[in-house]
Amino acid sequence: MDVSAPVILKHPLVIPHRILMGPGPSNSSPRVLHAVGQTVLGHMHPEVFQAMDEIKEGIRYVFQTNNELTLAVSGAGHAGMEAVLSNLLERGDKVLVAISGIWGNRAADMARRYGAVAKEILTETENNFSLAQLEHAIQKEKPKLLFIVQGDSSTGVYQPLEGLGDICHRYNCLLAVDTVASLGGVPFYADRWKIDAVYTGSQKVLGSPPGLSPISFSPRAQKVIFERKTPVAVFYWDMTILGQQWNCFNNVRPYHHTVCSNLIFGLREGLAIIAEEGLEHVIKRHQECAQRLYKGLGSLGLELLVEEEHKRLPTVTTIVVPKDVDWKEVVGYAMRTYSVEISGGLGPTVGKVFRIGLMGYNATPERVDLVLKVLKEALEYARSARTAKL
Repeated sequence: MDVSAPVILKHPLVIPHRILMGPGPSNSSPRVLHAVGQTVLGHMHPEVFQAMDEIKEGIRYVFQTNNELTLAVSGAGHAGMEAVLSNLLERGDKVLVAISGIWGNRAADMARRYGAVAKEILTETENNFSLAQLEHAIQKEKPKLLFIVQGDSSTGVYQPLEGLGDICHRYNCLLAVDTVASLGGVPFYADRWKIDAVYTGSQKVLGSPPGLSPISFSPRAQKVIFERKTPVAVFYWDMTILGQQWNCFNNVRPYHHTVCSNLIFGLREGLAIIAEEGLEHVIKRHQECAQRLYKGLGSLGLELLVEEEHKRLPTVTTIVVPKDVDWKEVVGYAMRTYSVEISGGLGPTVGKVFRIGLMGYNATPERVDLVLKVLKEALEYARSARTAKL
């Protein structure tokens, strides 16, 4: 052989146990990990199709929708974003993107790559949008689609949605919502709120590994997809074919791509756990844990980036980095000493905040108390390290 077998691959694989208290992924429960660790099955096996059908029902439950076109895209949350934009937009279409953090910027970038005209409405890093602001922008731009993020994990901002669907439909505009970081931590009603497209990620509150993106399209959005003048730009995201593989319509299951059976099993169990606990209780649990975290951070003298509590995302809390510490020292100490992940900022908050995530299996009082203990010690360490350098 021209290239020798890598020596590094002759060493045994060692996976450390870490407690993921950042903005995602979150730790999976033993039940989900057991499901993921089952034997690999073929993507056309009846057992996999059965799990896919059960997943569809679970997705409809967590999105609170009866949409026919509901499935899980193979790929992380970004795949859901790509699928929404590539299916609903054609070259020359106008999309209005509400930007409150990095994910709005990503959506605008993606839309332009598909040939759409992306217009932006901006708000402050620690703020959300009012319905009046959004309606004014829709009136001005007259877009085919409004894209908005319910919970931005880069800023920790929560965006209320009730009433927005009515506004969009009044101006013949579709409404697409990113719920990757918010679903299960705050209420979401796709049908009641007239949401036309929504997606999330498997790795947050749903508590399964990354790699699948639950997604759902309203009948109104489905009609737009099937009446396109041009094919969906990316075959992999084409809902007219993916919808058939997931048996959403036509009662046929053609081959589209090889889904990962083990990720399917894991997501199925993650959704089953939520169904057993009850979605209302899941949301309440996350909000109670967030309140416990806020109280603990206050006792540590820390400032939250989002000052107004009703604008905070319960699943991801952004904490202003104190001026007398190096944020890298804090997150490094937490990982080295306790194998606990506390994240720094992302996008507009890089170097400015810590981000603590409370999602799924990790949204418990015990985990909240642990991360507060670790953060307190890490801050003390960072301050002493800074003093030693002076």
